[in-house]
Amino acid sequence: MSVLAKLKQIIHWGPLIALTIIFTITSSTVHITLQWWPVSTLGGKINMAVFLTWNIITLYNFFRAAFVGPGFVPYGWKPENVEDTKYLQYCHFCEGYKAPRSHHCRKCNRCVMKMDHHCPWINTCCGHFNHGNFANFLFFACCGCFHSSCSLIPGIIRAVNMPYYVHRGVLDVPIVYLGIKGFIHCVFSIGLSIGVIVAVGALWYFQIKSILRNETGIEQWIRDKAYYRPREEDETEEFIYPYDLGRWRNFTQVYNLSGNPVSDGITWDVIEDCDQYTFTIEQLKQKADKIDRAVEYKTVEDYSGSVCPISKGLRVCCRPPCTDEKRIAIKKGDMVLVTRWKKYWLYGDKLEGPNKTLVRGRDRKRGWFPRRCAVEIVDNGVCQHQGDTKKTD
Repeated sequence: MSVLAKLKQIIHWGPLIALTIIFTITSSTVHITLQWWPVSTLGGKINMAVFLTWNIITLYNFFRAAFVGPGFVPYGWKPENVEDTKYLQYCHFCEGYKAPRSHHCRKCNRCVMKMDHHCPWINTCCGHFNHGNFANFLFFACCGCFHSSCSLIPGIIRAVNMPYYVHRGVLDVPIVYLGIKGFIHCVFSIGLSIGVIVAVGALWYFQIKSILRNETGIEQWIRDKAYYRPREEDETEEFIYPYDLGRWRNFTQVYNLSGNPVSDGITWDVIEDCDQYTFTIEQLKQKADKIDRAVEYKTVEDYSGSVCPISKGLRVCCRPPCTDEKRIAIKKGDMVLVTRWKKYWLYGDKLEGPNKTLVRGRDRKRGWFPRRCAVEIVDNGVCQHQGDTKKTD
């Protein structure tokens, strides 16, 4: 990655906020700790060295996770054996097939190897090649924030009680002087530290669980659907997740002496009785079921694509889908193929052209829109809208 590419990677609201939090906590911790536990003492030297070590390791893994990236499937990729393409999904954006365990990220605009999620804090996806560094970043950030809290809280207590110590002539307690700005800075840093411990600690827990199971969040979702999907007549066995090799082997797929994850991001170790396409075949079957369940809707109101459309009602505005997926603008009379339903929102693909067909690739328009803006088209030509019926045009 070139220097310019690295700068573009970091100059984004996510990494900038993450770095600001790190440097805010670090500066306040160093400032207050030097007053009540100076480095002139052996304990002070050790304490400061350990704290700065947390910061160095955290920043190292942060930049590694951001710059190394998850690994992207090459544009136009296809398996060596052309016959195997029938087991894979085709990506119209990358104009190639999706390798096993890869998924297309609309933020990165690439198919990502072993994609877990797109992380705004590193401005790229968490995936195959940076999973270990990302988990390390989360862990050491929590360690540093815990150390910071243990240093800031005693310092704040000493600063608040400073007049008492001076008035009573207490000489065996280090005096901490903080002005108004310094006090606010330290209190704010304590809040940030505790927030990081709780939020980032929870995320680290889920990442470690993902590593030990050798299963990303997306794969867990697909696996759960596989257990409830109606089996076809020729499917005699239940779905077996092919990548769970046992906890230790799963762990060494990410952490090992080489420092690099096992696999090239295309070919994966699988358990017995499974092959490279066991999981992708299940994905294709789920996708076919999804298309079979899709229902056509006709729009009866215009919608601009606003995230919080107050004009569509307070409930629609205040209860949007809990996802970062796009909204789509629609006009009265448009046709939409709906695949997901919420109480106040629908998700689907806009049908284009005179024949109202599904468009693939970069021209595809899909996303959420308010449920009140469309009515379901039934076979007999009757539209249903929240329990009501009326004749279609």
